[in-house]
This record gives sequence, structure tokens and C-alpha cells, in this order.
Amino acid sequence: MTAHSKTETGEAATPSRAASVQTIVSPGGIGAWLVEDYAVPLVALEFALIGGAAQDPQGKPGVATLLAGLLDEGAGPYDSDAFHRALEEQAIELSFSADHDFLSGRMQTLARNKAQAFELLHLAVAEARLEADAFERVKSQIAAGLKRELNDPDHAASRALRGLSYPGHPYGAPLRGDLDTLPDLTRTDVFDMRAATFARDNLKIAVVGAIDAETLGKYLDEVFGALREEASLAPVADVVFSGAGTRHIVDLDVPQSTIRFGRQGIARSDKDLIPAMVVNHVLGGGVFSARLFKEVREKRGLAYSVYSRLIDEDHAAMLWGGTSTKNERAAESMQVIEAEIRNLSEAGPTEEELDKAKKYLIGSYALRFDTSTKIAGHLARLQAEGYGVDFLDERNRLIAGVTMEDAKRAAKRLFGDGSLLVAVVGRPVGM
Repeated sequence: MTAHSKTETGEAATPSRAASVQTIVSPGGIGAWLVEDYAVPLVALEFALIGGAAQDPQGKPGVATLLAGLLDEGAGPYDSDAFHRALEEQAIELSFSADHDFLSGRMQTLARNKAQAFELLHLAVAEARLEADAFERVKSQIAAGLKRELNDPDHAASRALRGLSYPGHPYGAPLRGDLDTLPDLTRTDVFDMRAATFARDNLKIAVVGAIDAETLGKYLDEVFGALREEASLAPVADVVFSGAGTRHIVDLDVPQSTIRFGRQGIARSDKDLIPAMVVNHVLGGGVFSARLFKEVREKRGLAYSVYSRLIDEDHAAMLWGGTSTKNERAAESMQVIEAEIRNLSEAGPTEEELDKAKKYLIGSYALRFDTSTKIAGHLARLQAEGYGVDFLDERNRLIAGVTMEDAKRAAKRLFGDGSLLVAVVGRPVGM
């Protein structure tokens, strides 16, 4: 999804992604970002309703996830089996999910079947039955997944770190709920969640494919036009990362220790977010040149995989990372990780590291635009996170403009004194 712009001299400039995006408004006043593309006869749509699991009732995590799981389990004139059969007969893909800040839906269809696809999407959004048998079935499926994860070190470590990072806050609660409280969730909770969050003022939509703006506008009104005008969202407090400098062990009789670590990040609205992205890539951005990869895997053979990333949510930000290693080498692995974090904080990256990180982050951005579904998903998320269309071009220019001074300042802020909250699942020696 690129369009080439021209400089004042007429020479080709950097390809513009923003120029490919139309910001449209339906006759009924529903806005969307549209990328028309007729190369393949497909239409992909993604929408996000701001709210998500942060709107789960106090003490009842998992309601948003349960609602998302019920939207395609019968709607309008179709029971669950008939609804899924209608999707299959027209090769329509439709799914829903929830994270902390958004409840999202995605649809993909052959262009020739778009009328049926939009009708089924409308039924799921506006007329989902949320029937008792489907409610119990989906709740049982969630419970079965939670039981499987009890002995999954990756899930257990991630869940522990989240809960310790944001105690008493919705961001610290498990997205899909808890085995102890899942039985307490009721259909009334689900109906209330839908009534509070399904509204036009917190709706963000992106569409990519073989459809024009006029046609799309009509379908958007059909799908979303009956939603209430304003959402009734409960306020969610901003929260600071908690627990840095402490270690917590979840005992599990396995030969490896699964480690998750974190500390306070840099907010999405902060001017140092882009420089922080760059210095995090230097630390553990998932490439062979990252410091953690070289020090933990290549030099010492402590782990096969080690990484760090930034998580920026509407009300919090964190540096998050992880690895898995033998129980006997868990303490050594954390010593190496903490040493690299302190070193980057104190000295910043080298010129070579800074240059490589910027080039990788700029070049790899294109991978988010190689399919219609990826493009629609990225565009919907950008809107939900408060970015404008111009960010599609501005992002890479901001990364290219990061100076060594910017990088060192962001590294000092992001990594601080190097103290981490660490959650370990296994039987680590010396920790």
C-alpha cells in the first residue's frame, strides 16, 4: 500500500503509505480508513471498540473475552451451527477477540460475497443472541484452556508478571479470567458489557481491498448504524509499573526455568517513545545483532531465545522481556540480562548499533503491509491508539531522525538503574 509522491524538482520521493489511505465517512456518519486495492478480489475489514478487558467488572475478569467468543455463536435468525455454516458456504472469515484496551473484530471475504459477509458481520455486531447454551459452552472452552495453561510455564510466567506489575488494576487481571472466578460470570455481565462498549463514538474501522468508498459507506451504515451513539465506559486510571527490584518464583517441577522480566516503560504520547523503540531493539529486539541474543545465547549458550519489547497501552507502559534456560543457569542468565540493561543505561548504544537498529526498524515496517488482513489490522490499531493517517509516513522519518543524544537520553529513562521485576516458573537454582 504505497503511493509515490514527488519532490518540488519532480524527482520521486520516499513512497507514501498515507497517500493510499482514504478517510471516509458513511452517509450515516461512521468514519473509516479505506485502502482500495483491486489486485486481488478480496475485502478485509477490522474494527476496534475502545474499552476491552479493562471494562471487566471488578473481581470478574474475562467478561470481554467471553463476549468476544459469543458474537459468532448465533446471531439474528441463525443459531450457532447455522451461522457458522453460512460463513463456511461463502468462504467468509469472521472472528472476534479482546485485549486490555479494545474489543476487536475482523472479517475477510471474496469480493463477490461481500454482501453476505457484511450482513453476517452486522448480525454478529448488532444481533448476537448470546444464548444460554452458547454462553455455557464458550465459558467451558475458556476454562479448559485455563486448566491446560496451569502447567504451561510460558503462560504461567507471563500471567505472574502481569499480576505483579499492576496489582489491583485491570491491566494486572488475566484477559480470559481465572478458574476461581470464571463460574461467577453471568449472561447479565455479558449483556451489560455489550451495552456499555458497543457504540459509535468509540469505534475505529479499517477496510482494505476491492471495494470503493461509496459502496463501503452503505455497508458501514448497515453493520454499525444501529449501535448506540455513545459508549458508557468506566474510567480506567493510569498506572505505574510496580515491583521493580523483586523476584518471584512459581514452583513447577520442570527442567527449565521460564523467565519473564519487566520495568516501567515510556508512554505512547511521550516524545522519547521512538528513541526508546530504537534502544530496545539494540537490547533485545529479536535479531542476531541484539545484545541479549549475543550475550545470552551466542557467547554463553544460556538460552535458545531471549528478547525484550515495549508494551504501550492506553493507561500504562512497560519494558517486557523473557527467556527460558536450565534451572541451574537461571541466576546466571538474569545476571547477564541485568548487566546489559545497566550498561545500555549508562553508556547508550554504539554508533554501529544505533545505525543497524534504525535501518532494521525502518526496513521491517513493510512487513506489516504484505497482506490485506495485516494492513487492515494495523490501520485499525493505529486509529484506536490515537494516531492519524500521517503517522504511516512519519513513523519511519522519526526513527531515521533519532540521534545518539536521543538514544542515550531514552536509554537512561527506559533502563534506569537496571532494576527489574522478575517472575520465574520452574525450580531455578540460586535465585
